[in-house]
Amino acid sequence: MSQPLDALTKSLLRAAGKAGADGADAKAVRATSVSVDVRGGALEQAERAEGIDIGLRVFVGQRSANVSASDTSDRTIEEMAARAVAMAKEAPEDPHSGLAAPDQLATDWDIDALELYDATPEPSPADLQQDAVLAEAAALAVKGVAQVQSASAGYSAQEVHFATTNGFKGGYARTDRGLSCVAIAGTGSGMERDYDGDSRIFQSDLRDPRDIGTSAGERALRRLDARKPPTGAYPVLFDERISSSLIGHLLGAVNGMAIARGASWLRDALGQPVLPDTLSLIEDPHRPRTSGSRPFDGEGLPTARRLIVENGVLQGWTLDLATARKLGLSSTGNAARSTSSGPTPTNWNIELTQGEKTRDDLIRDMGTGLLVTSLIGSTINPNNGDYSRGASGLWIENGEITHAVNECTIAGNLRDMLRAIVPANDARAHLSRVVPSLLVSGMTLAGA
Repeated sequence: MSQPLDALTKSLLRAAGKAGADGADAKAVRATSVSVDVRGGALEQAERAEGIDIGLRVFVGQRSANVSASDTSDRTIEEMAARAVAMAKEAPEDPHSGLAAPDQLATDWDIDALELYDATPEPSPADLQQDAVLAEAAALAVKGVAQVQSASAGYSAQEVHFATTNGFKGGYARTDRGLSCVAIAGTGSGMERDYDGDSRIFQSDLRDPRDIGTSAGERALRRLDARKPPTGAYPVLFDERISSSLIGHLLGAVNGMAIARGASWLRDALGQPVLPDTLSLIEDPHRPRTSGSRPFDGEGLPTARRLIVENGVLQGWTLDLATARKLGLSSTGNAARSTSSGPTPTNWNIELTQGEKTRDDLIRDMGTGLLVTSLIGSTINPNNGDYSRGASGLWIENGEITHAVNECTIAGNLRDMLRAIVPANDARAHLSRVVPSLLVSGMTLAGA
């Protein structure tokens, strides 16, 4: 019988102290996952995985090391601790490393309010197969769809427990149910593919498989007979499916690791406008039924709602303990870690202010330009924000979609792009990153 996770973290910390560590933290994760792929209405592949991973980070003075294992025997735990301490003694000193002060630690949270765990029974492989079959059949029913590349359904459940030698201990469980479909339209060299999918914490929230399959097929059809766009300066509308990548570049630029290294195009932008004056960017790790929610971070600090950008103005960095200490600031409770690596600053749930217009309104208003539905590759200069990416999508002429576009490059500067974005009102509220379609005027297109 497997040990409770809190007993495993307690054993890890006890072994660390016995091995000579001045301090330590430990993480234990029990995970179960099952996935099913279908092709031609029949089961193509089914996988199931179960296991426990444990991780231990030790401190010897201001030196530290991290070790992990999937064996939870007493002998392995003792060997892990001895190895971690030996590694720490050889590591370079870091004046910013160390555990949180006791008064920084989270002490109270309502895990039930976050609704991270669906207590309904785990779906059977047959249930998952049926979802994938329905999605595949719906995609194939779309006239013009030649085949379905993949239709997959999956489920996972995870328990997490974290503890430190300075008094923190806590844990929670989360579940995920997902479904995806990739459809292919056209023939020969003119084939195009596109996808749709959904992932939810609660199985009852998952979209209907037929809706997912139909949407994947229709999206693939819209990509047929693609052409290169003209080269020049045009407005570009980032579809809601990929618009969060723009906000992701902003989040990367305000990450404490980038700021501490001085390798960020926003390193001097604190207190300055980085978005339009009417827009704010909010981080909320306490949104129910959302994948980025959590009651405490990877160092045992409480998570909290905060404004990253308020009315266009940048309010602060995203920090864990180490980067905060390097910058002479306080952690924002954004440390994330796995069992095999130490903490790094990471954002939780993000929400950008939505606009008043629909995506169709923005298409009409933009006149002639590009609606981007897919991005390929990335060339982002971290120091000055120069942006260049391969793209495909739909060409807009006189406010109407005319044909598909591929093999083009869109370019600009992120600072200028983000300062001028115009949001639609089509963001999906259940996602961890709630970002609507975003219109950016005057980008450079390189096509025909």
